[in-house]
This record gives sequence, C-alpha cells and structure tokens, in this order.
Amino acid sequence: VVDYAKAYLTIMNKYPQYKTLYFDGFAGSGLIKKEQIEVIKGAAIRILEIDSPKIFDMYYFVEKNDNNKTLLEQTILKEFSDRVCHIVNEDCNNKIVSMAEFLKRNNNYRVLAFTDPFGMSLNWSSVESLKGLGIDLWILVPTGIGVNRLLNNTGNIPDEWYDKLEIFLGIKRDDIKKRFYKEVTTQDLFGDTFSQDFKDVRTIHKINDLYRERLGTVFKYVSEAFVLKNSTNSIMYHFLMATNNTAALKIANDIIRPKFKL
Repeated sequence: VVDYAKAYLTIMNKYPQYKTLYFDGFAGSGLIKKEQIEVIKGAAIRILEIDSPKIFDMYYFVEKNDNNKTLLEQTILKEFSDRVCHIVNEDCNNKIVSMAEFLKRNNNYRVLAFTDPFGMSLNWSSVESLKGLGIDLWILVPTGIGVNRLLNNTGNIPDEWYDKLEIFLGIKRDDIKKRFYKEVTTQDLFGDTFSQDFKDVRTIHKINDLYRERLGTVFKYVSEAFVLKNSTNSIMYHFLMATNNTAALKIANDIIRPKFKL
C-alpha cells in the first residue's frame, strides 16, 4: 500500500485540479506489535510519513476501538500536526457509505482507500456503495482466516454463519452452496442411497475468485492477488486492489507481481 501510495501521489501531483484523500477503514493505533516483542509502524503512520512528491490533501482514519483511536490521535497530533486529518471512532461500513455520498457531491476528489477488516467485518453493501466513483480500493480479503472457516467440510452450515457469509460476499446461501460444495450420492451397505455435500479442495482459491468477480461488478478493474500465508504455509488472506483506472491497475500489478506467492 505504501509503495502504491507513493506512485499514486506522483501521478496525482500532475493533476492539481484534483484533491487527494487517503481513507483507512481500520486504522488501528498506528503501531503493530510483532511476535509480542517488536513494535513496527502500521500503514496509517507509514502513509503519513510520505511527503514527496506531495502529501495527501486530506487523511481520514476510522477506528472502532476507543483506545486505538486515542493512541493514533496522539501520535498524529505530536508528529503530523501539519496534516489535515480526521480520526473517527465509528463502524467502517457507515463511513464508507458516507464517503461515497461525499464523493458524489465533490467530484474533484480522488481517493486511495485501504481496508484490512478485522475478520469479516466489511459488508458487501458498503463496497457496493463505491460504484462509479474516483476511488482505488485496496482490500485484505480474509479468504482463509475468515470465509473458509465458516464453510465447513460437510456443508451443514449454521444459519448465523450463512448470514455472515451473505453479508460479506453479497450473494445468497443457495449460491454459496453451489460455489463451494459438490453433492455426492452414495450407497450404504444395505443398498440405500443418500446424498452428502463435500467442500471443494480448492475452496480458498475459489473464495478469492468469487471476491474478485464480485469486485468486478462494482469496479472496472481488479488486480491480481497477493497471497499472505502464516508460518505453516497456510493461506490467510488475498490482498487485492479494485479501481476504475487502467493506469492504477498496471501500477498495482507491477507492485504485486515481484512479491507474488502461490
């Protein structure tokens, strides 16, 4: 995201008629504790540190946790008092919809947005509200750590899990079942037949394919995915960028490809 932001600002510096807005939907405290020992700067701080070729005209940070919001606010006041920043303690979904309305009223703004939702807390309806607007959206999709965990092996998914999947993916449960399960009919020892659902072995990759397809209904272009894995080589996330701009797509893919992991 930081690499992309630098390229983004370089291009936008050539178009002074547009104002630039950086939107972070899950900003955190600005710091990340790594392995319980090392503390590193989060995306919010690293984006604020960019000062060449220009800074963003406005920064908008959303953080639902009171303590994290306060810590981020203190850091910004201390180190980035020259930046025009808004830090709000609210649900990201509400602020994305509000931002969409803002952009409809102010078409001279261009937005770079970053969302790394906690679990599956980003609603599809919020993403859908951004259709047709001047925004490049980076989203960390919890394919393995979120969606795949709700898609159990037998297809006997509790209603509350189906509700979460429907809200996150924006499709109905019948479509979810068709996408990720195969019905197999077998016979028992007595010759009686019965049907059972089995989860596709490529489910995590199919979740990524589905989410990219869904993003393609809102944006003209969707980047390749950067795959993030844990220490046991299990896929946790797919990182994607959606945009209406062909130049933005090329930049995103050029950044992702050297880091691409299968």
